[in-house]
Amino acid sequence: MANISRIDPFSVSGFDPFEDVFKGFFRPVALERNHEPRLKVDVQEDENQYTVHAEIPGVKKEDINVTIDGGHISISAEVRREKEAKDGERVLRSERYYGKVARRFVLENEVDEAKADANYKDGVLELTLPKKQVAAAKRLTVN
Repeated sequence: MANISRIDPFSVSGFDPFEDVFKGFFRPVALERNHEPRLKVDVQEDENQYTVHAEIPGVKKEDINVTIDGGHISISAEVRREKEAKDGERVLRSERYYGKVARRFVLENEVDEAKADANYKDGVLELTLPKKQVAAAKRLTVN
């Protein structure tokens, strides 16, 4: 029994008439792309503060920079390559990233920079960012 499949002749996306013709004859070639990795960030909020967890493995805490400007948060770090070249050795493959990584985002409320706290442990940066208390509107009486 033949397999029946529907083809929309007016649809261009997803339609390749030669898709299965050469399947298995050629070995697929995967192009490696050198994309700068992004920091993976989790942001949680409660009524008093934001908590941010950022994965930054392989970085010393001295190489991490955090900048707070109102509700704008910037995290950057530099991963340094430590060379241990030995005579007679050659590198066959190197997949680890070395260089600068950064992440910027904006929070809904402004952050109280004076009370903000940062801790780095086991490759995870934890930021505790208290929300700035908004002053209540003052009502003026007209004389």
